[in-house]
Amino acid sequence: MKISATEIENTNPRLGLTIGDPGGIGPEIILKALADPTVTENCDLTIIGSHRILQQTYQKLSQLSKKTQSQQLLVKWENLKILDVEFNGKLENIFPGKGNAVSGEASFCFMETAIAQTLAGKFQGIVTAPISKTCWQMAGHKYPGQTELLAEKAGVKKFGMLFFARSPHSNFVLRSLLGMLFFARSPHSNFVLRSLLATTHIPLCQVPKALTPELLSWKLELLIESLQKDFGISRPKIAVAGLNPHSGENGQLGTEEQNWLIPWLDKQRDRRPDIQLDGPVPPDTMWVKPGQAWLGLPAKTYDAYLALYHDQGLIPVKLMAFDLAVNTTIGLPFVRTSPDHGTAFDIAGQGIADATSMKAAIKLAKELILQRSY
Repeated sequence: MKISATEIENTNPRLGLTIGDPGGIGPEIILKALADPTVTENCDLTIIGSHRILQQTYQKLSQLSKKTQSQQLLVKWENLKILDVEFNGKLENIFPGKGNAVSGEASFCFMETAIAQTLAGKFQGIVTAPISKTCWQMAGHKYPGQTELLAEKAGVKKFGMLFFARSPHSNFVLRSLLGMLFFARSPHSNFVLRSLLATTHIPLCQVPKALTPELLSWKLELLIESLQKDFGISRPKIAVAGLNPHSGENGQLGTEEQNWLIPWLDKQRDRRPDIQLDGPVPPDTMWVKPGQAWLGLPAKTYDAYLALYHDQGLIPVKLMAFDLAVNTTIGLPFVRTSPDHGTAFDIAGQGIADATSMKAAIKLAKELILQRSY
């Protein structure tokens, strides 16, 4: 049976790319990412945002490219698919490098449109450029972030922030016995780092109260389901961090581990004999082996790491993979990925933003959609 060209095209992942806060680097990194043919191949990509802002950004990048005689922007404007979204406010009040209530309202409308279009079946996933939570608040939208808006609009109560990164070649320093320094290039280990946050955007003082056996149970459920459905790992190995220094030191440095975390882990192991579940691992040592594997050194690693609060999971991720990591929201009925960085207002409009994380976010979204279709 022959398949028509239209049918072949329709099998490609369909993604909506929101430009995020138009005063930030979102428009720039999307345009730069789409100049890479490995990003755009075998998928259907639509940019969701302001046509005028994208055109202004494109023109500025083109001028900078000619001035510096670089080839940083190769994508042809006429090849771009753009969904122009209207919003309350004037474009004249949006400036590169400055976030305000208007840019916050714009980015919120871009996001709402992307979600509505995805739930209606136009897209299979969303890749979101960074927004400013402060600008959302200034515009009257009281959400901790894009993740919470996605969950609410999708009607999902249980969701999680999973951070993903694949190690590249990397340079590191070797010190000889004579005290001389040498730079070495590690082999590509192909190590994949996955870190799920049990709690997300809450003050540190609220973390012990928010952490409960019930919360960790459904976070673990989501993680296992994602590893199996999205990454094809049928019998995953998972490390769970402790909350306190040295995982409480037998109750000397905190009692949460003794009181409920260790008993909870024992019950989960009994319930899931097919899953390797280790912990509570002392937070200060849990990331040593992943760090070694990231550099291409032999090390025992896990398929995923369950961190108990925001910085416990994100400091190591950003340290190892700041320009490479991707945030994906698990628990949604569609795929959502995002670069693991912010709006970078301080460099917006200068043409120097790095699109590596945005490229990785688009590529991961394609992979997840294809994996789910198997």
